[in-house]
Amino acid sequence: MNKNDYIIEYYDAIVVGAGHAGCEASLALARMGFDTIVFTISVDSIAMMPCNPNIGGSSKGHIVREIDALGGEMGKNIDKAFIQSKMLNKSKGPAVHSLRAQADKQLYTKEMRKTLENCPNLTIKQQEVTKLLIDTDKGKRIIKGVQTISKAVYYAKVVVLATGVYLNSKCLYGDVIENTGPNGLKSSLNLSSSFIDNSISIKRFKTGTPARIDKRSIDFSVLEVQKGDEPIVPFSFDTNKESIQIKQEDCYLAYTNEETHNIIRNNIDRSPLFTGVIKGIGPRYCPSIEDKVMKFPEKDRHQIFVEPEGLYTNEMYLSGLSSSLPEDVQYKLIRSMKGFENARIVRNAYAIEYDLIDSLQLKSSLEFKDITGLFAAGQINGSSGYEEAAGQGLIAGINAGLSLRGEDPLVLDRSEAYIGVLIDDLVTKDTTEPYRMMTSRAEYRLLLRQDNADLRLRKYGYKVGLVSKESYDKVIEKQEQIDKEINRLKNTFVGVNDRVNNFLCHHNSEELVSGCSLFELCARPELGYIVVGDIDEERPLLNDDFYEQIAIEVKYEGYIKREKLQVEKFKKLEIKKIPKNVDYKSMINLRLEARQKLEKYKPENIGQASRISGVSPSDIAVLLVYLKMM
Repeated sequence: MNKNDYIIEYYDAIVVGAGHAGCEASLALARMGFDTIVFTISVDSIAMMPCNPNIGGSSKGHIVREIDALGGEMGKNIDKAFIQSKMLNKSKGPAVHSLRAQADKQLYTKEMRKTLENCPNLTIKQQEVTKLLIDTDKGKRIIKGVQTISKAVYYAKVVVLATGVYLNSKCLYGDVIENTGPNGLKSSLNLSSSFIDNSISIKRFKTGTPARIDKRSIDFSVLEVQKGDEPIVPFSFDTNKESIQIKQEDCYLAYTNEETHNIIRNNIDRSPLFTGVIKGIGPRYCPSIEDKVMKFPEKDRHQIFVEPEGLYTNEMYLSGLSSSLPEDVQYKLIRSMKGFENARIVRNAYAIEYDLIDSLQLKSSLEFKDITGLFAAGQINGSSGYEEAAGQGLIAGINAGLSLRGEDPLVLDRSEAYIGVLIDDLVTKDTTEPYRMMTSRAEYRLLLRQDNADLRLRKYGYKVGLVSKESYDKVIEKQEQIDKEINRLKNTFVGVNDRVNNFLCHHNSEELVSGCSLFELCARPELGYIVVGDIDEERPLLNDDFYEQIAIEVKYEGYIKREKLQVEKFKKLEIKKIPKNVDYKSMINLRLEARQKLEKYKPENIGQASRISGVSPSDIAVLLVYLKMM
């Protein structure tokens, strides 16, 4: 083929995929001023939500807030497209409070597509990328661009791979196997071969999605109604609260029963998950209904959340009922549930298998260790979930942009963000199943609350150019006012008098026998900052968000101080860098397993090395001695 017979174009940056990771990556690059092109299999699938119709949830809500604090788009977009909002875990401590919003799927996609289409420096192209263009210069591999199925060539200095679950994807239920991606979109059949040709190690995972039911066929009168919260709390720190106080849609709670479970047991030999047809490894924390029934036989029922997919569709999502059973069995098990006796399936449940890369090949910046300029983000790295993908996409986009500027990458560590925990786990641990973020994965979760994401991360968003000076200045002012108020509480004392003691008696709190500070009163579990306001005559009028921050800082001061001390120790290990040319094989005083693991994972610092399974504290001590001798 003559080179004049196909397209050749030049860009600063290329993003492959326009799901949740690709949208954040491409917007970050374009907003940083780089001429960017994003490829998608279908323009209609930009920011598509092929599985659950919600954003946020336990730990995931933290990630969305962090994305917003860094200058990303997901929080702003769900604030435009939600139909119900709830704060989860409100009965527990603030570390695990997590915002979750039901989305109108069509509106979410429409709003994100509108944002991309109207973003300066960003070009959208509907085309399948089939090949990576990689050159070798002085023994160093460097990305040069990509080639599409039409043989068109696009050159760029950085490429971000955000292909989701479309690489060699297959959708399966019963004996039906379709070579498609989610929602019937075509699979990407060529790019995996290019990975193999370029010595990029790949794996295969599996996930799935439940059936969608026509709501006209459901008897909602026998289901438990799940209402949204009032007032509604926005995801984005920039969203005006008053603008989102809308009429919310109801969700519902249903249950499987013993008949449902018997139907599954009697037909388990028809599930490709159990017959061996499905080879990919599935998510432990989001199992199919047949998995749950077979692994937990003692349970006589399982919760099913019935959620609307939008305002302009009758489709209802059955969260918790993911399956790959045949169509006739799906009908039987769904109709065995109370309220679903006459259910009509709009879309069958299915499992999906797909290729992904081994994320141990990546640095903490999400750039490949041995291919300069090539980054990867999202489910291609072994994660699951829209939020995890978007968080990685934003970091990959930011770091691709910083590399174009010749600047050091932005690496959030485990003490700074859930996104930091997520990425650190992906690049240092052998991901053997789709990775799902949970609050339990974060060692410093009291510091990494969703409510303080702006205080933690706005500075980074501002530094890279994704957060305006006005927004950053507001955060600085917020922190100053919080610090000022806490200082006032510590230095304002109340004496022993009838008014104060009557107040304490009313709230079942021990009466004063000597004076104490307002801070000490606020720290009492039965009182708190808000309650003590009744006797705090000089309390300034502050934003509600400020009150929340102050109340948490006061009530949990001891725990917060303890975590900060732990972070200081953690940081000392993180700053001890390990040279790229270190020869672990020559460190004969290291145990063999430690040498093998360190050689395989190639950690960037002592902190990462200490988190590798099979590397003991004594191995770390030996490694530190070797590094001093280098």
